[in-house]
Amino acid sequence: MTKKTLLSGVKPTGRPHIGNYFGAMKQFVDTQTVGQYDSFFMIADYHALNFIQNKEEMRSNILDLAIDYLAIGLDPTKVVLFKQSDISAHTELAWIFDTIVTMPYLMRAHAYKDAEAKDKEINVGTFNYPVLMAADILLYDADVVPVGQDQKQHVEYARDIALKFNHIFKGETFKLPEPLIMEHVATVPGIDGKKMSKSYNNTIPLFATREEITKAVMSIVTDSSGDVPTNVYNIHKLFRPESDLEPLYKEHAGKYKALKEALIEDIDTFIKPLRERRAELAMNEEVVLKILAEGAFKAKDKADKKLAEIKQTIGVI
Repeated sequence: MTKKTLLSGVKPTGRPHIGNYFGAMKQFVDTQTVGQYDSFFMIADYHALNFIQNKEEMRSNILDLAIDYLAIGLDPTKVVLFKQSDISAHTELAWIFDTIVTMPYLMRAHAYKDAEAKDKEINVGTFNYPVLMAADILLYDADVVPVGQDQKQHVEYARDIALKFNHIFKGETFKLPEPLIMEHVATVPGIDGKKMSKSYNNTIPLFATREEITKAVMSIVTDSSGDVPTNVYNIHKLFRPESDLEPLYKEHAGKYKALKEALIEDIDTFIKPLRERRAELAMNEEVVLKILAEGAFKAKDKADKKLAEIKQTIGVI
């Protein structure tokens, strides 16, 4: 039976944290292990250009993200890991879509409305990003796109654009992708109890050193009204079964320092092999760049075939 195609894109905009891992990255590795999809993992560097306009920072972030993915266990023999900018069909298809998408439709996008509400000077890339994202998804005939509940609109835009193109050009050029909502993934709390996010500066880095882990955990805001510090416990249960935590928290009821020290040990035990694997990969940049080049070759083959079909449909070849 033919496998379905999964596509995910991540912008290279900074260090991942444990919220990124438990919220999405772990599921990518789990999906790879099950082997139910042909998976394409894209480093969305052209999308990142809306935020990063410094070549050294961009190059560093791209390489770092590739290393991060390999360090958590993505296997380039089982998935395709590639850079968006290596596949020119993405931007070419985005222009084709630009000719059928209206401005009022794009003005409904969350990112545009958020920027407008903050009275920002909005660049065309921010306004137009849903079109490029639709091209990213539709170019690979993606069946599913892993997203959180707050990102469903990305897939809805791709579906709408696919439907409109199919209607205008009287065919079934594009299949309609479905969002793969990871229902059972809880929101990972930050050290202040809010959702873990770089914008809140409340994260625990995924590849943190022992010292970074200690500093972050000791900064977790504790609730002094009870014996169980909720924020500590909610992070701790990511790393140890609740059946193990219950006696631990009962034994150290009200002893917040002891519970935080136990959390430090468990986080470091989990992160240490990832950290070591990442350090090893970072010493072999040529290997990582070769993996990206091989991924680009595979992605380009699929994307170029689809683009040729599209160009025939619109009558330019």
